[in-house]
Parts: sequence; C-alpha cells; structure tokens
Amino acid sequence: MSEKSHSTLEKWIWALIYGGLFFMTLGIATGRTNRVLGWSMAVPGGVIALVGFVLIYVRSRLD
Repeated sequence: MSEKSHSTLEKWIWALIYGGLFFMTLGIATGRTNRVLGWSMAVPGGVIALVGFVLIYVRSRLD
C-alpha cells in the first residue's frame, strides 16, 4: 500500500474516532432533556467511533 494511502487512511481513522466520540458525547448531553434524541445521537456516534477503532486494527495488518 502506498504512503499516500496510509496517510489518507490515518486521517479517516482519527476523523471517525474524534467525530464519533464528539457526537456520542453530544447525544449523552442532549439525552438529559430529550431522551429519544439523545439516544438517536449517542448510538450512531458510538458506532462511528467503533469503526475508527476497527480501522486502527485494519491499518496495523496492512504492513
């Protein structure tokens, strides 16, 4: 895999992790006032962060 592909993959990994954790945190905070909206934000955010963590494993197996 080329160096550019590794760089692009790493950018996606960190964007997914930080974006997912931010969205999950925002969902938890929103859940205090609107439970349904909070869950509908927190769960996808957690899944997005999990995808980022899985991509770290995938990246470690590419070399």
